Amino acid sequence: MNTLITARQVAELAFDAGEFLPPGAVTEADIAAAEERFLLPVVGRPLCDRLREGGYPQLLDDYVAPALAACVRLSVQPMLDIRTGPYGSTAPRSDCFEPADEEQCSARLRALRRRARTLLHRMSEWLDAHAGEHPEYQPRENIFKRCTIDGNLVQIH
Repeated sequence: MNTLITARQVAELAFDAGEFLPPGAVTEADIAAAEERFLLPVVGRPLCDRLREGGYPQLLDDYVAPALAACVRLSVQPMLDIRTGPYGSTAPRSDCFEPADEEQCSARLRALRRRARTLLHRMSEWLDAHAGEHPEYQPRENIFKRCTIDGNLVQIH
């Protein structure tokens, strides 16, 4: 699989230094799925392919990688909060710590969703302001230009 960022970049960009991320928790498949679900509707396949070929490294480093890493984190976080074993899905527990409750996990997912969406909007706005520098980018194809959901209201542009 050829993805725009690596699992190591996800760990560096989307997780704080003190957060534990088990080895192998983020896979290339997770990154590829996040690219398809979150990134492609904003940047389009032609620009994504150009980035994958090594074009526009500054755009990738400054805007695409942080947004994509946040989207990958949003996607994998529920799997980090639970474990699957011979007895099904379980929450980790130790003598020193208690697992977060449902409300705390939901609050974290909302915060991760806001962060990912903000970074995607930041990237989209930068692309719109510099569309002439990236001929592969088609602003009309950007999902944020066609449909947004803000405050539980679906807005079709």
